[in-house]
Amino acid sequence: MAANTHLNIIDHPSPNFGDRPTDSQVDILVMHYTGMQSGQEAIDRLCDPASSVSSHYLIEEDGRIFRLVDEQKRAWHAGRGEWQKCVDVNSNSIGIEIVNPGHEFGYRPFPDIQIQSVIELCQGILGRHTIPASRIIAHSDMAPDRKEDPGELFPWQELAKQGIGLWPDIDPKEVRPDEEFEHLLDIIGYGENDAIKRCVAFQRHWRPRNISGVIDDECLLIAKALADASKR
Repeated sequence: MAANTHLNIIDHPSPNFGDRPTDSQVDILVMHYTGMQSGQEAIDRLCDPASSVSSHYLIEEDGRIFRLVDEQKRAWHAGRGEWQKCVDVNSNSIGIEIVNPGHEFGYRPFPDIQIQSVIELCQGILGRHTIPASRIIAHSDMAPDRKEDPGELFPWQELAKQGIGLWPDIDPKEVRPDEEFEHLLDIIGYGENDAIKRCVAFQRHWRPRNISGVIDDECLLIAKALADASKR
């Protein structure tokens, strides 16, 4: 694959990948945080054959982008979970690891220079693959029972302004939707998981200032807007 013409992408090949199934297509983009104490530690693990994990890209806090696996290959980043009825997310996705210590080691805001690299990399990926906005997701969206990344500090709204993913504008004065919240989550794409964990994952992505797991009118309005967008 030709290198991106406007980004300085550093090739750092990982041995941890395989071929995509012949009937698969890249139509999901998954955002992760590394959840380790340093970017170097994360790269070492993603390139260690014994770890059996990898991603297509890793973005350091200083904005450097490392390409670990070619986009045409199947990286091992998503694991067990599903999104919009896809249960083999690795086969249909590109995974981006974003360096951040995560909730275990001191979760902190993502630096602006890092997010700028995320945006530019994603825009390039979207130019090469047909990925619907509703299939640009957090790792926690597809695996709410076991993942929290990239977490509530990840600036999804800013990415949406740049054409990456969804961020619905709602009017808090709108009438509460009649649909059940769980049904709306099904339409959006969440798989079968514990109801509270699904709600927390939803809030972590689209209502990050309050991730209590309690469903309120704002959650319902956001979920309705997202469900409508997912149907288009």
